[in-house]
Amino acid sequence: MKKEIFELSNELGKALLAKKATVTTAESCTGGGVANAITAVSGSSQWFHSAYVTYANNAKHDMLGISKALLLDQGAVSEAVVTEMVKAAAQAAKADYAVAISGIAGPSGGSPGKPVGTVWFGILGPQGIRCFKYQFVGDREAVREQSVQISLKELLHQVAECTTVHPYSN
Repeated sequence: MKKEIFELSNELGKALLAKKATVTTAESCTGGGVANAITAVSGSSQWFHSAYVTYANNAKHDMLGISKALLLDQGAVSEAVVTEMVKAAAQAAKADYAVAISGIAGPSGGSPGKPVGTVWFGILGPQGIRCFKYQFVGDREAVREQSVQISLKELLHQVAECTTVHPYSN
């Protein structure tokens, strides 16, 4: 794990502990990479209890309740799907913050409308849900690593900005 990713995870943990808040992840193309980074920090069980690795569409449906119709209509790599993923993960985990990631890490799987490197993110916190898309360059490992890094940065930013807790709090 790169030093910067570990440092972001550590800072996220400190910020969550200070707010007595928790986080969860719903990951597809990162394959649990964000959860791995978070749990690399000693004591992370105080602010991280569970994660959802929903790589295949069936897993998104079975574990998070994402509509098969939505997956067929919008595709897994879409704003609509990460919105539903992040909401479902936060609710299931009773977490204050959540991130959802779905993308095309490559080298195959891309299309003209969604080329390799396309990654959608959903971030949930007390201020609501914010979704955004990145178009990364690089090989599969680089796309996944950049996705983990962006997820941690965005979560840290969300936690630092918020002064309230999410309704899913324990």
